Amino acid sequence: MHLPDLEIAKKRNKSDNKYIELKENYEPVLKGKKYFLRTYGCQMNVHDSEAIRNYLEALGLENTSDVNNADVIVLNTCAIRENAKDKVTGFLGKCHYLKKHNPNLKIVIAGCMSEQPDVVNEIMKKHQYIDIVIGTHNLYDLPKLLIEKFQKQVIEVYSESDEVIEGINYTRDSKYTAWVNIMYGCDKFCTYCIVPYTRGKERSRKLESIVDEVIKLKNEGYKEVTLLGQNVNAYGHDIGETFSHLLECVAKTGIERIRFVTSHPWNFTDEMIDVISKYKNVMPYIHLPIQSGSNKILKRMNRRYTKEEYFELFTKMKERIPNVAITTDIIVGFPSETEEDFKDTLEMVKKCEFDGAYTFIFSKREGTPAARMEDHTPMKVKEERLQKLNELVNFYSHASNQKLLGKEVEVLILGESEKDNNKVYGYTDTMKLVNVNGPKSIIGEIVSVKITDAKSFSLDGDYVKEGVLS
Repeated sequence: MHLPDLEIAKKRNKSDNKYIELKENYEPVLKGKKYFLRTYGCQMNVHDSEAIRNYLEALGLENTSDVNNADVIVLNTCAIRENAKDKVTGFLGKCHYLKKHNPNLKIVIAGCMSEQPDVVNEIMKKHQYIDIVIGTHNLYDLPKLLIEKFQKQVIEVYSESDEVIEGINYTRDSKYTAWVNIMYGCDKFCTYCIVPYTRGKERSRKLESIVDEVIKLKNEGYKEVTLLGQNVNAYGHDIGETFSHLLECVAKTGIERIRFVTSHPWNFTDEMIDVISKYKNVMPYIHLPIQSGSNKILKRMNRRYTKEEYFELFTKMKERIPNVAITTDIIVGFPSETEEDFKDTLEMVKKCEFDGAYTFIFSKREGTPAARMEDHTPMKVKEERLQKLNELVNFYSHASNQKLLGKEVEVLILGESEKDNNKVYGYTDTMKLVNVNGPKSIIGEIVSVKITDAKSFSLDGDYVKEGVLS
């Protein structure tokens, strides 16, 4: 049986700062078998799943949405919050049932949970029927492990690597928008965050490789790319580059829309603001997590900025980037958060009037400094704070959307609306969801839409064709 032919063109190590390029040449040795892939977590996990799908299909496996028909089940896991782990372990019960009735079924645990030894040991002790555990740094080994697994019973566990992989192929989820990884890992070590321990230190891809990938996507008809990193604007510090330079190079490719996530306020430079302001194809949408409006809590979180510094940056963006929309992340109930600290957060929301926010109750992650902090705030109080926060966030989100009523905006149409299959949906340049009265023939196009209704989380509109409502 033909095993994967992995040609290593270059190798990076700590001294020479070079990179490795991976070229895969897999034969469809598992043709006729089916795989089921479930993804948990952030955009990085979604993008990793695109790579996983490519590896599986290169072996001849076919995708199935029915887990009961699968020969291979892959769970691409998240470790950010406890409920993500609970969802995975809950679904593993279903996998165990299927394994009992189909002993040849292969079960794979991938993603961030696989990079936590204590969690892996706990899962493997309880769920001994799992076949492969593979981490975020070694996904490219999945085809080889699966081929071996269909021949012999060996559990493989992978952990952190210092490699940056270039030239990976992806089976994209969309024909019109694409994730483009520009870096891996994070060095910020916020006290509540498990990412530096599961994704490793920051490693940047080569600028030329990223630009080449965007040009290739543009030539294939993609309308939008999102530059992706755990701390995207820290890009390049390890290779003598800057994110602002990369962003400008990508803008010059001429692809119609460019976004990036997720930014850290501490790394957001004036040069970045200049590039966003200069290029029309860099969308005026910035996700800028604040996490808390209390300086005491920000310090305990190790966020490296004060609320005053955050607001100064926020104001600068509003003044220098036309029509910019800014969204954020906020955690309530962080250890030692008092009612006064929470009021500081509400005040920051009132000052910033965010276009939207992802809000969470603090979730303890074992292995992080915050997990060892004393926390005496009852869950009921945290839930009440979250409700108050959400009411305020939704008020400003709705007010922001109301400003678009009666206006014509450009929308990239991505598919049929989930709520009404007689409509299509898409996103404005400021990342606002729009359900559109219009023909399905405009899917994949950037079109003019007149906004007819505004809710807190979405807009309704009519497709405008050559100045005439359709």
